[in-house]
Amino acid sequence: MTSIVVLGSTNMDLVAYVAEAPARGETVTGREFRTVPGGKGANQAVAAARAGAEVSMIGAVGADDFGLRLRAALEHSGVDTDLLRTVEGPSGTAHIVVDDQGGNAIVVVPGANGTVTSLTHGDEALIATADALLLQLELPLSVVVEGSRAARERGVRTVLTPAPARPLPPELLSTTDLLVPNEHEAAALTGLTDPHAAALALLDAVPEVVVTLGAAGCLYVARGREPVTVPAPQVRAVDTTAAGDTFVGALAVAVTEGRPVPEALAWASAAAALSVQREGASTSMPYRTEIEAARA
Repeated sequence: MTSIVVLGSTNMDLVAYVAEAPARGETVTGREFRTVPGGKGANQAVAAARAGAEVSMIGAVGADDFGLRLRAALEHSGVDTDLLRTVEGPSGTAHIVVDDQGGNAIVVVPGANGTVTSLTHGDEALIATADALLLQLELPLSVVVEGSRAARERGVRTVLTPAPARPLPPELLSTTDLLVPNEHEAAALTGLTDPHAAALALLDAVPEVVVTLGAAGCLYVARGREPVTVPAPQVRAVDTTAAGDTFVGALAVAVTEGRPVPEALAWASAAAALSVQREGASTSMPYRTEIEAARA
């Protein structure tokens, strides 16, 4: 089994399901409400663990009931939480509206995640043991940069999901091995609306890029290599929440296992396609046997 460390957020998703999302100033009636463990970091950790890696989580939860549930959910999926801190105050939350087309709108309140501003010696030692470090932007940027630098210094592959979209400092890009934006994040980073042009522009800063394109699949570009486009399986989406995190977690497993790029992309796309056919974030993520069956 490959070893993956995730430095990232852990949130409780507060999810309302509606026929159509409300416009500004509008009130609508929902058909269902759920609390579901999530957060981009935790989602990627669960996705990678279910896809077959040994996964450890670095981050923080609050000293509240959500914190207990978030830790338990990670452990239930096989994620090691020894370095998941518990801090005073509330856990992070994500307030999500999901419409009947499977689309979503999200407001994230960082809570405990905002306290993770630097690495401990234990965090650095754990990162040194990994085959890959997964990073996102729901923790303070200072610790994301520090984590990426620590991984680079120790020869550990870094995979960065630049979400929520924001300008990225050169010191973070210079220590990123694989950047995985969606098409909107790629456009925000480059100012280019064409995903292929945006992906190529990002190669000025990082050696490899995968742009996820939703139902259209994904695009891979790398310095000195021909681009690779992989279509997504055609499925009916029920809830697209965490589909991108499912893709990244599964892709990290496939890449660290040494699968060829086209196969790794197709494998990750199959995992994401399975997740969008189920409601919820981490609860929707497939296990390795399911991904393999979908690829058979």
